[in-house]
Amino acid sequence: MRSIGQMSRDSGLSVSTLRFYDGAGVLVPARVDPVSGYRWYAPEQLAEARLLARLRAAGMPLADIRLVLAGWSSTDTDLVRSLLSAHLRRLEHGLSDARRELSTVRVLLDRREKHLMSTTRSTSARLNVSASELAAALDTVRFAVGTDPELPTLHGVLFDIEDAALRVVATDRYRLAVARTEITGHDGPRVQIVVPTALVDAMRALLSDEDSAVLTVEGDHVTLDTGDRQTAGQSLGHEFPDYRRLVQLPSGRRIPINVHALRTAVQSGPVRPGDGHDRSQAPVDITVLTVTPDEVVTVVEEGESGKDHLACNRTFLLDALRAGARERLILELGGGPTAPLVIRRPDTEGSFSMLMPVRLEQ
Repeated sequence: MRSIGQMSRDSGLSVSTLRFYDGAGVLVPARVDPVSGYRWYAPEQLAEARLLARLRAAGMPLADIRLVLAGWSSTDTDLVRSLLSAHLRRLEHGLSDARRELSTVRVLLDRREKHLMSTTRSTSARLNVSASELAAALDTVRFAVGTDPELPTLHGVLFDIEDAALRVVATDRYRLAVARTEITGHDGPRVQIVVPTALVDAMRALLSDEDSAVLTVEGDHVTLDTGDRQTAGQSLGHEFPDYRRLVQLPSGRRIPINVHALRTAVQSGPVRPGDGHDRSQAPVDITVLTVTPDEVVTVVEEGESGKDHLACNRTFLLDALRAGARERLILELGGGPTAPLVIRRPDTEGSFSMLMPVRLEQ
């Protein structure tokens, strides 16, 4: 017999995923300890678990996975073959449609690039900023910087200078963080530059013991001076997404939270298996939140369901709570389980994090 931990290591399915498939009646343990509730799997179930992992990686719906496993041990394998063929046809048709649409989008993108190349924009600025405020702003957004090698334009922090303010922005598609700080010395047009992660970290280290700093942008070169110390480098050379469009959300329900209490509940509370935001990646642990009648944000217990529940990546949620750097924050819940979760500071509208919800295992 294999313990659930051994089965997880040998099959490639996480413990939380195995628990989910047990609850769904797809892969039920051969034995469950009546006292501890611990699950044990028979040797022959390993092959089923590995098969399940492959079907899951191929994106097969749970209803079809259930039938494949049911028919796997049968002498009549026609049902299994037909299910595999039907799913492959769905994938092929979907890929053909996606290729056609993306080809059209690329044509539109080529036209847009030609238009952008014909326009010019000022990229020169010199401004003064509080070192402590800039340090706090970078701390607020650093967790959301992208690392996907296929999206190098997100491997840094956008410095957006406009209207006597500096906004720093980072996103990896699934979470976005914005922080605003006041500046002086710049009254020219809007200037944007994407600072690579390594240079952002060097800037943050320079800001530790200083009162003020001077930020200078000249073309694709950015410099930060603090007293007699300086760090400088080139921008990423990519256009950052228009983050202002990403945060144009309808006003949601705002709930004050005790950060320590919620963080403790998330760290110790139940998690559920989920595909995160990218089915090609390993499953992630999901925390499901809800608001009680007395306006308290709490973690939903395993097995509970509700239309007002919001599922999010547990690690991302903890990162955002930590980056908020406040004992109390505000959670803004939008229109249902598909709306982003926004974490705001109570003292300013200009600094916040936004997390995309994720899909629970179906």
